Amino acid sequence: MEQSTGPALHIHFDQKEFSDEKLQALYTGMLKPRLIEEKMLLLLRKGQVSKWFSGIGQEAIAVGVTMALHEDEYIMPLHRNLGVFTSRGIDLQKLFGQLQGKSSGYSQARERSFHFGVNQYHIVGMISHLGPQLSVAAGVALACKLGKEKKVSVAFTGEGGTSEGEFHEALNTAAVWKLPVIFIIENNGYGLSTTTSEQYACKDLVDRAVAYGMPGYKIDGNNIIEVYDTISTLAEKMREHPEPVLIECMTFRMRGHEEASGTKYVPKELFEYWEKKDPLVNYEKWLLDKKIIDASFIQAHRKAFDKEITTALELVLNEAPPIPVTEKEIRDVYAPFSPQKTFSPNSIENDYNFNIFPATSSKTKKRLVDAISDGLRQSMNKYPNLILMGQDIAEYGGVFKVTEGFLGQFGHERVRNTTLCESAIVGIGLGLSIRKYKAMVEMQFADFVTCGFNQIVNNLAKIYYRWGQNADVVVRMPTGAGVGAGPFHSQSTEAWFTHVPGLKVVYPSSPMDAKGLLNAAIEDPNPIMFFEHKALYRSVSEEIFDDYYTIEIGKGRRVLSGEDLSIITYGSGVHWAVEYAEQNPDAFIDIIDLRTLLPWDKEIVFESVKKTGKVLVLHEDTLIGGFGGEIAAWISENAFEYLDAPVRRLGSLDTPVPFAPELEQNFLPAHRLGAVIEELLGY
Repeated sequence: MEQSTGPALHIHFDQKEFSDEKLQALYTGMLKPRLIEEKMLLLLRKGQVSKWFSGIGQEAIAVGVTMALHEDEYIMPLHRNLGVFTSRGIDLQKLFGQLQGKSSGYSQARERSFHFGVNQYHIVGMISHLGPQLSVAAGVALACKLGKEKKVSVAFTGEGGTSEGEFHEALNTAAVWKLPVIFIIENNGYGLSTTTSEQYACKDLVDRAVAYGMPGYKIDGNNIIEVYDTISTLAEKMREHPEPVLIECMTFRMRGHEEASGTKYVPKELFEYWEKKDPLVNYEKWLLDKKIIDASFIQAHRKAFDKEITTALELVLNEAPPIPVTEKEIRDVYAPFSPQKTFSPNSIENDYNFNIFPATSSKTKKRLVDAISDGLRQSMNKYPNLILMGQDIAEYGGVFKVTEGFLGQFGHERVRNTTLCESAIVGIGLGLSIRKYKAMVEMQFADFVTCGFNQIVNNLAKIYYRWGQNADVVVRMPTGAGVGAGPFHSQSTEAWFTHVPGLKVVYPSSPMDAKGLLNAAIEDPNPIMFFEHKALYRSVSEEIFDDYYTIEIGKGRRVLSGEDLSIITYGSGVHWAVEYAEQNPDAFIDIIDLRTLLPWDKEIVFESVKKTGKVLVLHEDTLIGGFGGEIAAWISENAFEYLDAPVRRLGSLDTPVPFAPELEQNFLPAHRLGAVIEELLGY
């Protein structure tokens, strides 16, 4: 009988066909993050680390999963998955710089803890909202499938995260599209202080897999061999036969949600039980018993890791605090982009600010909806890596028929009907972007964007500033009232997004602008909210260039020139203003169509205000909180000396959008426009 070298084992290990070298690597893979954790807890007690989310007791999952994958397969970890980063061989000095909020960190002190990614190691950092990681992983998996790369992606979530709507959206979409993504649930018993009995009513979370139509497995998350064997076996199969899989790893959180929260709410007997199932202690004893390692092996690796950790920490602790550079902070909100400029010297349409002028000057009269469709089709031809996603956009052509006929031309892989899951599809768009694809996401109505709000404002908008990963995603937003669609299909939502640094917000009012700006938005590597007014789709038409062209984002256009009054507007407001000017030719009005709301053209607004001295800011959105307040404030602060009257604003009533035509017309500001203009002209 083999002599025991310590306490009895509480985990059953099976060597299977794995070599001693592989088993040793799994051990050192767990040992390194454990030693880092112990050092971090010591620094926390000394006040040298501000916060720490401990993964002690859960190392087998992060390490086993990561080591089972190919090095170029993407992982979306959470805040207890230090083992993912160490198993990928990440530079410890930069990692500690990240954790300490130093400039040497991967996010240049802009983000704490493990809220960062690094493409060099094929890791995509989390955000605090947890659920979005699942959809991003699905997007990366879609890219792998489209490229026939025979790769998988992996996303981590806790048992608490499975209560998020994004969990359902991501798994359902991945199942429908048969994406090669592994969803890992680390069931550690608690979401902060909320127990599993208060988190879900089913017996096992893995039971949900069958409802999504995917395989599911429940495994011992503290058994490193079982984790490694399960993931490597499944990944190998999925690379050849793509489909998603759900794995529930049973484990326990041996410390608080984060150190400051403590563990008083956890029964003592639970700690005693799980302490006996420590993944590192049990595995080390088994390896010793099997004579796969010995005491000198352990001592040598502990010494080497301790030296590596201590050296890296000393460098970081001696590093000076970050020095803010305001210009750099502002510059790094957007990924750099320089659009190609090929102006025609004979062009008389200078106000359009063309970037790429058409090769020929032939034009065809088109409605706004046709111009958008034309631009989108030409962009699909120009960019083979552009993927369109949205509800009913394939066979049906979208509810507004923008993509009618696209399926036959570009195929199902590039023109993709989606499930009813706005958030997941935006996240999938980000995952595609990480793999160098471009994504266009169509919201069926702009109002429905509320269901995807988190992904847009917290993931797409902030990711480049956080760790340099751009989000090459355009979200098309059929918007606005005037079509009798009521309060849930008619809202003006643009001001929700102009407040979010990192987004660009585009809102054309004419067919010429719509095509050129949409093409420019698709070229731009940054996330863009592209608003299209539903009432203008088929009511406005003009001649536009047949060839591909772009119009510069961030530049307004002077629609009419005048000296009596400036109207600063966009969208349907442009047409209201033009209609008034045509009916009142004695009023010489300078009409400025902003076209882009973020960033907006301050120069053209300043020139107009300086010329006329009187300003009306007009928009369809409700007055309180509308984007016009920002423009009016900027004019008052920067052009006050040129004003001959107070800056006036005009918007819709501060109510939801009503359904009945009579109520809707009363809601909109068009019928109040004349009185306000006349009041300003007579001031």
